[in-house]
Amino acid sequence: MSEISHDTKDRLQLIKDALVLIYGGSDAVKAYEKILDLIEKYKNVVEAEPYTLTQKDVILITYGNQIFHEEETALATLKRFLDEYVEDYINTVHILPFYPYSSDDGFSIVNYKGVSPLMGSWRDIKALSKDHRLMFDGVINHISHLSEWFNKYLANHPNYLDFFIELDPSTDLSAVVRPRTIPLLSEYTDDEGKKRSIWTTFSRDQVDLNYANYKVLIKILDVLLFYVQHGASLLRLDAIAFIWKEVGTKCVHLPQTHALIQLMRQVVHTVAPEVLIITETNVPHDENISYFGEGDDEAQMVYNFALPPLLAFSILKGDTTKLTRWAKELKLPSDKVCFFNFTASHDGVGLRAVSDILTEEEVNFLVESCLAHNGLVSYRAMNGNADEKAPYELNSSYIDILTHPDSEQSLRVKRMMLSQAVTLTMPGVPGIYFHSLVGSESYFEGAKKTRRNRAINREKLNFDNVKEELEDENGLRNSIFKRYKQLISIRINEKAFDPYATFETLDLGPELFAIKHFSKDKSEAIITVYNFSDRTIEIDISDHCDANLLEIITHKPCTEKMLTIEAYGMLWLKQV
Repeated sequence: MSEISHDTKDRLQLIKDALVLIYGGSDAVKAYEKILDLIEKYKNVVEAEPYTLTQKDVILITYGNQIFHEEETALATLKRFLDEYVEDYINTVHILPFYPYSSDDGFSIVNYKGVSPLMGSWRDIKALSKDHRLMFDGVINHISHLSEWFNKYLANHPNYLDFFIELDPSTDLSAVVRPRTIPLLSEYTDDEGKKRSIWTTFSRDQVDLNYANYKVLIKILDVLLFYVQHGASLLRLDAIAFIWKEVGTKCVHLPQTHALIQLMRQVVHTVAPEVLIITETNVPHDENISYFGEGDDEAQMVYNFALPPLLAFSILKGDTTKLTRWAKELKLPSDKVCFFNFTASHDGVGLRAVSDILTEEEVNFLVESCLAHNGLVSYRAMNGNADEKAPYELNSSYIDILTHPDSEQSLRVKRMMLSQAVTLTMPGVPGIYFHSLVGSESYFEGAKKTRRNRAINREKLNFDNVKEELEDENGLRNSIFKRYKQLISIRINEKAFDPYATFETLDLGPELFAIKHFSKDKSEAIITVYNFSDRTIEIDISDHCDANLLEIITHKPCTEKMLTIEAYGMLWLKQV
């Protein structure tokens, strides 16, 4: 390599240390030399630009073909929607896997370095990156069984030996944590006619990569740096908790898993220090936040998986006791990391994150409520036994989890926007799913047609139809979208909502949820208060504020410390 800085030397040492932990011996040395070559290659084509997250960072979660128009590529239509409707409000877009794929709406990738012709081209991605920061998915636990990598493996190509994990089907895998009820091993026939049982955590079409072979790691690092070269400002590591396997263990959160993430971060940051690493680990909350590491060595953002089910539970119960207790215990290992807060996504509302927060009876209440609102529920196998299962996620649009589809529109809007307002003001960066932003309801026809529960919240929308519905002042989409834009426009201009700012969760009673936010320089403070009940409540906040207040949603001054908050209402109180 050319002359290197002190920071780069430190990063290279951390890379060496991680390789020794993961591989040891000669493989660590070989891997390090390959990594140096990759760094040199991409440093010559990537222009690093410093960037720090602020309250202005809001992330839209969307499929590349989420919205379509027959006269243009889907990605071009997405850009048109962003330009016309949210350009001044949302600065970052998480484009869910837009690569060529064979199933799971993109999460079974055939070619990591391509763009699905159903969505557009790299030219479209570049056009999006001109006005928005982009999050790309690193779907690196598994790859499609139709991929070149797997086909060459089955052909016994020497460069792809041990790229995947083959086991004797009689191997005891009962200790492995399972996110599905399907068998862990899937059978394939290689080019010589031999039957081979291969590790597939999520489906037969999603074949797990074998990181015990350092050549797999090198291939994947090349992919991640390729994404940075093509506009990724954030890298989302999908299902990363499962990436390292050791027979006889749970095969989740293993030391090598954390070491791999740390290594990936250092490699990426050697080329582009401003790129953010985000881990997606739908597991119990305490396990999830372990991916922050020491606060400066692993993920910079972690999906706050406990928030969606806790919000839904609290709104349905009209009781914030569990939510407040959980929020009071939220802690970060440093001021360099933060949560990625969301309520809905392309997946369902995961329940594993609250397994240590809600009781089994309370989780069942969520399940029963979802089913009563015409939603669906997905399950996972327990103790390696497909016949012993537990609820894994709720499959529904988020608005339909909170209210029955036949409920009055005013109630649906109030409950939905209560949940979204909390998400916008939780400490961290908010992520907004496209369907939540435009007020979509459950796509029952899609789930029925595909026989896949998750299709219920993955409908692809016609641009002209959405435009017409957004302009209908009496419609659900219009009501939610206008309210959303109002709240976002306020959030992005308040320093107290900086993702790295300090906060304090207040206890104002079982029907209210409140957080006091402080700007990083402590010059400003905002108290956000939310009413989760169906009645108007009077609150006394004199113990939490000794200054005059301005309610910044309505721009009304508060001259008294005894305030009124309506059913499912909100107050954003700024000290002035």
